[in-house]
Amino acid sequence: MTLPMFPDLAPSLPQVHPARRIKGQVTAVLAALAGDFVSGEVAGLRLGFDGIEGDYHAGPTRRSGGREPWYPRGTEIRNERQVSIVAEDELALAAGEMGIARIEPAWIGANLVIAGIPMLTMLPPRTQLFFEGGVTLRIDGDNGPCRLAGAAIARNYPDRDETTLALSFVKAAKRRRGVVAWVEKPGVIGKGEKVTAHIWEQWIYQG
Repeated sequence: MTLPMFPDLAPSLPQVHPARRIKGQVTAVLAALAGDFVSGEVAGLRLGFDGIEGDYHAGPTRRSGGREPWYPRGTEIRNERQVSIVAEDELALAAGEMGIARIEPAWIGANLVIAGIPMLTMLPPRTQLFFEGGVTLRIDGDNGPCRLAGAAIARNYPDRDETTLALSFVKAAKRRRGVVAWVEKPGVIGKGEKVTAHIWEQWIYQG
């Protein structure tokens, strides 16, 4: 067999952005311990490989829902949503668009509030969060806002139409509702801890 004189050139790689680190700080720790997703402030978060002890979203697996239309609802899948992380500046922007004074992290089931990391919700999947107390969380991705969380917010504004306000959260909090993560290295997280986000190399896959 004759080989071609000029073999095809290898496809060019996409632009690769180097890895980097961003430092922030934990300003609140919360857990959902009352049997539903609404959380409340606690002294510290004790995390195992199943998530936060006693939290509504703890467990190695979970049941699929509307976010996973490729599975029949209720299918048991890996729990990559063990920890909900938000930023107050992003929630303030969402609240402004909804025409309300504020969105408390507890109302939407947040477990961690982190300050100092710009556009927290846009941190890419695979990012690691290293807490100074020894815990490591691995981000799965952004947390898409839903009507259920919107309804929890609306209950705190009884003068507003609940359905309209709940639906407005879905639009206003898109890419502002924080991220979900799972426990890579367990331990305890306390309020005031410093945290470092390790962002891996990034590129746009062109196929």
